[in-house]
Amino acid sequence: MTCGGGAASAATFPTKPIRIVVGFPAGGPLDLHARLLADKLQAVLGQPVLIDYKSGAGGTVGAQEVMKSPPDGHTLMLANTGVMVINPALYTKLPYGTLRDFVPVARTAMQPLALLVNPKLPVTTLPQFIAYAKARPGQINYGSAGNGGISHLVPEMFKNATGLFMVHIPYRGSAPAFTDLMAGQVQFMAESIPQAANYHRQGKVRALAVTSRERSVALPDVPTVIESGLPGFEVVGFYGFLAPAGTPKEVVQQLSDAFKTVLGQADVRSRMTDQGADPAFLGADDFAKFLSTELARWSEVVKKSGAKLD
Repeated sequence: MTCGGGAASAATFPTKPIRIVVGFPAGGPLDLHARLLADKLQAVLGQPVLIDYKSGAGGTVGAQEVMKSPPDGHTLMLANTGVMVINPALYTKLPYGTLRDFVPVARTAMQPLALLVNPKLPVTTLPQFIAYAKARPGQINYGSAGNGGISHLVPEMFKNATGLFMVHIPYRGSAPAFTDLMAGQVQFMAESIPQAANYHRQGKVRALAVTSRERSVALPDVPTVIESGLPGFEVVGFYGFLAPAGTPKEVVQQLSDAFKTVLGQADVRSRMTDQGADPAFLGADDFAKFLSTELARWSEVVKKSGAKLD
C-alpha cells in the first residue's frame, strides 16, 4: 500500500509553507533568482514560499540543513554549480553527496560568468589585462564568493589557461567580494552576469569578457573569452532545486511541474534574462542525468586545477 500512501501525500501536498534554503547571504545572484521564482511558485502551489539564508562553507551549511529536513517536499535547496557539482570534487570531507543525499527537482537556469576588473585598472580588454597581470606576478588579487565555488574555480582555470600568477581572496558570498572589487581591494573577479551586468552598466566594475560560447544578451558589447583569444574557454554555471533524499516521487513530480509552469511564464523568462540567466528548465529525471554528467566534468576540472579543500 506504500504507493497509495505516496499518492495520498501528493494529493494533499503542500500542506504548509514551502521553505527554499539558499546557502549564501542575501543580496547575491542566487537570492535574486530565488525571489524571482518564489512569488510565482506561491501562486501555483497555493502556499506561501519563504526564502531562508543559511550561508557558510561554500554552500555546505545550507546543504546540510536541507539534507536533514523531513523529506516531504516542504523544504527545498536552491543551489548553484559550486554546491551541486564542484564541492564534491573539491572537498575531501564533504558531508553530503549530491545524488546520494538529495533528489533533483528541477534545473531552472544556465548562467555564464563575466570576467571583471576594477574600473581604475588601465585595461579595457582581456588581452590587455593578461599583459598587465603578467607584468605584475602575485600583485593582482582576485575575489570570490568563497572557497570552492565557481567564482573561485573559473579564475583558477583562467590562470591555468594564461600562466598568470594571481592571489585568491575568498569572501563570504559575492556581495562583499563585489564591494571590495569596486573599492579596489581586489582587482579581478569572475561572477555570474546578473550583478556583473548591473555594476558594469553603472561603471562600478568593468566587464572584459563573458565565459559562454555566445555573447550575453545582458552584456551584448562584451566579447566572449574565446573571442578574446583563449580558444575552448567556455564555462557556464547553472541553478537548480533539490529536495532531501526520500521525498516521495509524486511530490517531486508535482514540484517539478510547478517550476515548469513558472518558467513557462513570459514575464519570468524576460526578468530572468535581464538578470543575466538563461531560462533552462529540466524536469526531475533529466536534471538527475545532467547532474551525473556535470559531476564527472567538474571532477576533471578540479583535478586539473590542483585545487583541494578540507
